[in-house]
Amino acid sequence: MAERSTAAVDVADNSGDEPLTAKADQSTADGVANNRERDTERDEAQESGGAEDPGTKASPPELHSGHKLARRYRLEDCVTRLDGFSSWRAVDEKLRRAVGVHLLPADHSRARSVLAAARSSALLGDPRFVQVLDAVEENDLVYVVHEWLPDAAELTTLLSSGPLEPHDAYQMVSQVSAAMAAAHREGLAHLRLNPNAVLRTSSGQWRIRGLAVNAALRGISSDTPQRTDTESIGALLYASLTQRWPYEDDAYGLAGLPKDVGLIAPDQVRAGVHRGLSELAMRALANDGATASRHESPCTTPEELVKAIGEMPRIRPPEPAFTAPPEYQRTTYQQGTYGRPAPPAGTTQAVPSPPPPLQSRTGKALKWGVSALLIAALGLGSWQLADALMERGGQADDTNQTQTTDDGNDKSDDETKPAKPLTVAGAQEYVAKGAAQAPEDVAKTYDGDNSTYWRTLSFTDGPDMNPAYKPGVGIVYDLGSAQTLSTASIGLEFVGDHTTVSLYATDSMSSSTPISSMQKLGTVTTSGNSATVKTDKAVKTRYVLVWFTALPPAPGDEFSNPGYKQAVTDVKFTG
Repeated sequence: MAERSTAAVDVADNSGDEPLTAKADQSTADGVANNRERDTERDEAQESGGAEDPGTKASPPELHSGHKLARRYRLEDCVTRLDGFSSWRAVDEKLRRAVGVHLLPADHSRARSVLAAARSSALLGDPRFVQVLDAVEENDLVYVVHEWLPDAAELTTLLSSGPLEPHDAYQMVSQVSAAMAAAHREGLAHLRLNPNAVLRTSSGQWRIRGLAVNAALRGISSDTPQRTDTESIGALLYASLTQRWPYEDDAYGLAGLPKDVGLIAPDQVRAGVHRGLSELAMRALANDGATASRHESPCTTPEELVKAIGEMPRIRPPEPAFTAPPEYQRTTYQQGTYGRPAPPAGTTQAVPSPPPPLQSRTGKALKWGVSALLIAALGLGSWQLADALMERGGQADDTNQTQTTDDGNDKSDDETKPAKPLTVAGAQEYVAKGAAQAPEDVAKTYDGDNSTYWRTLSFTDGPDMNPAYKPGVGIVYDLGSAQTLSTASIGLEFVGDHTTVSLYATDSMSSSTPISSMQKLGTVTTSGNSATVKTDKAVKTRYVLVWFTALPPAPGDEFSNPGYKQAVTDVKFTG
């Protein structure tokens, strides 16, 4: 299997009828719903104050609801028409799902940059971003097709009802910062990261839309893209904590700060704001050390912001509120006869006496018969008990006879012990041959946060790794001391056939130790989003290698070849 980086895949122009489709995360793109985008002219003016280069406006194509692109994408509803381009909600009739479409005339001054930005964004293939599915020039039109998330809500909508809870704000800034750090490592920037571009799905995952594309559509550029995106993340956190936009102008349905006051900390704007998150927002928004007297050094890149978040104490979700059961209500039927109301207070009601019991010859005969049977049963039981005692006494007298338990379950010291979680003290990539994958992300596989992960590069020759080029990819974990290992539970990001993972016991974390000298503990092949590897026998080891030898195909369809890859979200060991 040949290896390729997701940042180096070529996407060619498609001049035929069928569009070129890039990588897509299919798990969140299914379903059709009317979830409007909200990039409006008013937001443009409020965000930038008219500083954007308007570009050369071209006449928009004459399109209407029902028009079909590439004999596949049927336009349904125009959600934005601005500056020579339009955005639509459409239906992909081939895959029967809703999609979003950006449309420009091919002679628009920004058409080339939009195509380039869309194709670069598609190559990233990170599920934390809304995926670009197509980027095509056809019939004097340039169009970009992207995911449409029917179950997602914009941060703008969420903030309309009030600020976020501290845990929700923490999750938002953590996931958005980590995603943007990964994008900048691949040379991609957003430059329009605002509350309209950040979505929360029904599962609680935060997604970012418009990576590189939104800025290209509006002709935005920056000499310091990392600083721009970091400050935007700080503004998102500030708004999430205070329900205020951290500038003087109102924007995105949020009131700005009072004029001539300057940038003040969120915990000074609103009571009860989490102090650590308030500090983090100011570090991302601080310019030229203006607030250094109170805060630590400013964060100028998403990577620095991720590091600052990692140094904070984890913010746990709020405990579920306990609802007391309703008090028991007495009814009047407890005082009176069922089916009739109770008598008035102070009234004495006669209680009817029960009828005398019936005495008959049949009843007497039945009573005597039952008594006789009980007496016979007691006698038979006494005789059997005495006989059993006599036999046991005889066995006790025989010193040569071996005693066993009656139920056959001879309890010994080999009783099954409950599984004990093992702590990971450290980890590093194991590189048997070729290049490393993502050594800087190894710690994300045991940080307790399943939204972060370590991801392999993309491979092109099939699910099975090519031993001549790269026999496998994996991570060595340090358990701190020699431990008895029984199970490894591995969370996976990509679902698909042929994910094969094995466990090896090794004597160090070094990649110089060949796998042939390690002890293989177990292996499993799965098609789901997790793998559980049980050891074939109890082995005591300090270092454990989690080793992948087959990877599933990356998300995509018949129009793209994204290769084979896998990502590990969390690894847990038990002994």
